[in-house]
Amino acid sequence: MHIVDGALSIPVLALGGVLTAIGVGIGLKRMDYDNLPQVGMLSAVFFIASYIHLPLGFTSVHLIMNGLIGIVLGWAAFPALFVALILQAVFFGFGGVLVLGVNTFNIAIPGLIMYAICYWGIRSGSSNRAAIWGAIGGAGAVAITSLLVAGALALSGDAFILVAKATLPAHVPVMLIEGFVSGAAVYLLHKVKPELLGVKAQPRLQEVR
Repeated sequence: MHIVDGALSIPVLALGGVLTAIGVGIGLKRMDYDNLPQVGMLSAVFFIASYIHLPLGFTSVHLIMNGLIGIVLGWAAFPALFVALILQAVFFGFGGVLVLGVNTFNIAIPGLIMYAICYWGIRSGSSNRAAIWGAIGGAGAVAITSLLVAGALALSGDAFILVAKATLPAHVPVMLIEGFVSGAAVYLLHKVKPELLGVKAQPRLQEVR
């Protein structure tokens, strides 16, 4: 899902940069700094997941986990993913510096969209229901990211049309895997650390002696 430097037109790069700057600004403003360790942890989750590649014919695709990150962090997903993408670009040349704005937007905004869609389903039901919404969030974020990547490529020239058309079908396996992983993660968090999902922990009944 990382678009490399040199692939996109200047207008697309400029638009992506502006939108990401707005997203990061809102994310920093709304971030609860008491939860900064969780933000760093999920930034690291994305950093590591991006290096787990799944073979697909003569190429491969990688995990993203932006659905889970969006569900847990909300707007804070923007700065979390921005930092992770900077580190990947600077230290490993993964993606690029010029395309950083577009890559951040393409990955962060789907997580935020799924946060808005799945919010009440995860926070107002049982752990099983939360897991279902978590799976929807995980798979849905990958689908939206694929469409955004395809759109950015298609808007940058006819030479990328074929690649753009193949982006979504190529990531169907990633959608399935991330749906399962995100659903399982949300189920576990709902059980053992519900406050990370914005769920109030149920008071335990004291044993009567």
